[in-house]
Amino acid sequence: MIFVMDQQFEVSEGANMCGAPIDLSFKHISSLADAWTEEHNSGLRPLKRNSEKKYLSCSLRLNNNNISELHDLQKTVSHFLVEPSQLAWLDLSFNKISHIDQVLCELRDLRVLYLHGNSIYILSEVDRLGVLPHLHTITLHGNVIETNKAYRNRVISALPRLKTMDFSAVTRQERVMAKIWHHSNNRSRSSRENHQ
Repeated sequence: MIFVMDQQFEVSEGANMCGAPIDLSFKHISSLADAWTEEHNSGLRPLKRNSEKKYLSCSLRLNNNNISELHDLQKTVSHFLVEPSQLAWLDLSFNKISHIDQVLCELRDLRVLYLHGNSIYILSEVDRLGVLPHLHTITLHGNVIETNKAYRNRVISALPRLKTMDFSAVTRQERVMAKIWHHSNNRSRSSRENHQ
């Protein structure tokens, strides 16, 4: 088990890449390409680097910046991490992100994703993240989608492996309610389509 920022996640067997997070928070980064020239904030635990100056880490903090587009995310992860495919923890909170970009779905080892405090306004975009096989923790509060009545049900329904959402545990009862919501929502949608 690895503990990062009070969040716990498991790392696949043999993955000893998980050092401290690469911390690029509060850097006034507007585009991800800008991050490549930034020096990370040094924390209590020093980060190890390999001969190519890449970090032995599986966590990346890009929170509290001005990022609005994620299309350079894979290049950014590859720029900093020795093993980019092992990125397990990503903090993009408090930026200007308005869409859940498809590029997030390419981070197949992702377990923890922070997106709170952004401008995401299309709730159905959360469904895209359902392809991530290990995603168990997500934050989305502080986005426009939070005002939707179906917000929590929709997210829990779309991400069946979720253990924690918005820093609170997903209960068994919530899973049941999300399933009921999902089935009734699909039924009403199909009956509307049949009547058209």
